[in-house]
This record gives sequence, C-alpha cells and structure tokens, in this order.
Amino acid sequence: MHSIEPFYNWRAYYIASEDKRSPFYGRNYSEFEFTNAIYNYCIHPQWDSIGSETLFLKILYCDYDLGFAILEMMGEWNDAIENDIMLLKRDFIELMIEEGITKFILIGENVLNFHYSDDCYYEEWFDEVEDGWIALVNFHEHVAAEFHKVNIDNYFLMGGTLDEIEWRTYAPQHFFQKVDELVIKRIS
Repeated sequence: MHSIEPFYNWRAYYIASEDKRSPFYGRNYSEFEFTNAIYNYCIHPQWDSIGSETLFLKILYCDYDLGFAILEMMGEWNDAIENDIMLLKRDFIELMIEEGITKFILIGENVLNFHYSDDCYYEEWFDEVEDGWIALVNFHEHVAAEFHKVNIDNYFLMGGTLDEIEWRTYAPQHFFQKVDELVIKRIS
C-alpha cells in the first residue's frame, strides 16, 4: 500500500497545502517518512489524514469560481467504528462549503471497503450543497453495492458511466466538465 500515492499530475494546477482556503493549507509532507498506516500497512506520505485510522484523502483540485472540488480517497471507509463520514463532513467538507464549494467529485478506486452506521451526515451534506451535487467516480463494485444496500446512494450520483471515466487523461477542469455533463443528464 505504501506505493499507492495520490494522483500528482495536476500539481501544476493546484496544491492544497499552498491554498489558503484549503483545510490542508500549510501541511508539510515527506517523501521518505511513512508516518500513516492502515491496519499496520504503511501508506504513501502524500495522503492527508482526516483523523480516521482507516480513511485518508487528497484534494487534487479545487476551483472556487466554479465551486467544485475533486478529492481522491484511500483506505477503508468505516462509519461503523471510526465514524469517518462525521470526520470528513465536520472537519473538511463544511470548511469547503463555507468557501463556496457545492460540487464534489470523490474518486474511490482506492477505497477498499465501506462499513455503514447511519445516513445523518450524508443527508446533511446533500442538503447543504443545495444546487450542487456529490458524484462518486470509479468506486469498486462491492463498495458501491454497500452504499446501495443501505440507501446511501440516495445522496450521491454514482454508477454507470461515472465508473468508466478515465479521469487521469483529463485536465482537472475538463474532468469536471465531463462529470457535470453526466450529472446534468441524470438530473434532467
């Protein structure tokens, strides 16, 4: 797991630790010291901790004018034990919403499992973005099935073409435009 690093090709466009409006502003990273782990497996030091033992993320891109953010996630999304959604929502998403972000793209190809607790924070997040949306891209089938099984998918746009996007081939704004087009088609 230590070799799985957040997507870095967009660093020329955006670096969360250099963005004064980012929840990760001012963070320093090491390329050599592995301080975070998921179940005793070291993970790449570029992943950002959200306070969970099992879920980490990276804000890959944020555009305050267009009101969107792209977040890549890593690990096990565990609401049952770690209450990951509360940590994510309270400590990061709310700060981003305050800065005008209402459209969230969550990339989940490195999310290994999902464990359910309740949907209160998902519903709250969904309600707070009002005219925005939360789209899940490239989550594993078994993780998406768990979201669906407990109706968390009511708060996300997910599945279908969103799970087939080769997002790394796009510049961040073009990737957002692609997802936005898919979202508009689904909502219409």
